[in-house]
Formats: sequence, structure tokens, C-alpha cells
Amino acid sequence: MSQQHSSIPPRRSFLKKTLALIPLAAAGGTGVLTMTPLPASAAGVSSHYVPAYFNNEEWRFVLAACDRLIPSDSNGPGAVEEGVPIFIDKQMETPYGHGGLWYMHPPFVPSAPELGYQSKLTPRDTYRIGIRGLNAHCQQQYQKAFVDLDHAQQDQILTALEKGELDSEALPGKAFFSQLLQNTKEGYLADPQHGGNQSMASWKLIGFPGARADYTDWVDHPNQAYPLGPVSISSKRNA
Repeated sequence: MSQQHSSIPPRRSFLKKTLALIPLAAAGGTGVLTMTPLPASAAGVSSHYVPAYFNNEEWRFVLAACDRLIPSDSNGPGAVEEGVPIFIDKQMETPYGHGGLWYMHPPFVPSAPELGYQSKLTPRDTYRIGIRGLNAHCQQQYQKAFVDLDHAQQDQILTALEKGELDSEALPGKAFFSQLLQNTKEGYLADPQHGGNQSMASWKLIGFPGARADYTDWVDHPNQAYPLGPVSISSKRNA
């Protein structure tokens, strides 16, 4: 979110640049909390879904933030409509969310990105601390939580996070933004069985066929777009 929403590149360009960098991720969950009204047309996140990890305040933030990072537009549904918040919530109950994929023992020192995950915080901790700190900032500046701000204000907050202008003692703002953006992109591009990309709209948008196993009818058509819609691992289809 380094620029205002009006100057964000088209989603097709964004997804093409992202697809090669994103591993498909996992799932899991339990939990109880009150239900929160969802953004309009949020077909991908059912009002009956009970988050496994996030509490009500955190869940409202994830819904609002995902909606700003990948909003719906003329190219198709956005992150919330495709169930990306559910993907992120489920991820927090996997070994990934608990930091089980990395060596999580001190010393923790600043290191180059190519050396891998270096934070002493697990992804779960990053969200919990980050959301709490960001909402405290919004309350101080606007007397509202992040979810209650208008879109322009939300974009300004996310831009400040990305630039490292909203750091706290516990968590650099840039680290929180990177975690949120990375997981949002993963959820938007993952197989539907993991919670996000429920209609496979992102795959259809970029021409990714998904889990189709047989292309023999198309081998004699070089340099032509594949005509069939994507298929998920569970054989779900988007014609």
C-alpha cells in the first residue's frame, strides 16, 4: 500500500508478479466469539464462520485489512469475497502459525532477508501484537478502531505501516504489514481447500489451470491460451 488505492496496479499484473513467489499453504481450527457483520457481498466469508484463532476485535481487523489490500473491482471478487480471512485464521492454528517451521530460539538479531525468518515472534504473535498496537494508534488519532475508519483513512494507516512509520516497541510496523500482505496474497492464490480463493477467481484471472492432470488435447496449440477454467485439488471447478 505504498500509494493510494487509485494508483494500485491492476490485479492481473499484481497476481502475475506474485504467483511465482507464493507457496500454497495449510489449514486447521477451534474457537468461540461473537459474530461480526461482514463487508457487502462477502460471499467467501460466511457469517456463521467462527474463527479458530482470532478474537472478535482481531477478526474485524483482518476482514477490513484484507478488503483494502485486495478489494473487489471490475476484474472480479476481492480477498474477503474469496475467503482469504478464513485462510489466514486457519493458518494460525498450523505449525506455520506457531512458528514450527523455523528455529525459534535466541539469539534474535537483524539479518538479511535471504537468511530466512528471524523474528522472535511467531506469526500468531505478530498478528495479536500488531492488531492491538494498530487499533490503539487509531483510537488515539481518530477515536475509532481501524475497522471503523473510512477507506481513505485505512489506506493511510496501511501505507504508514508499510513505510515503517507506525513502529511499536514490541513490533516494527513494516514487519506486521509484511506478514499481513504475504498471508493475504497466499490466501488469494492458494487452493480453495485451505480457505481462500473459494471461486478460484484469481486462478481464472491469470489463466492458471489448477490441478488439471491431462493436457494431451492441447499440446498441438502452442502460444494459445488454455481455454478451460481452473480445477481445485478437490475437483472443484470454475468454468
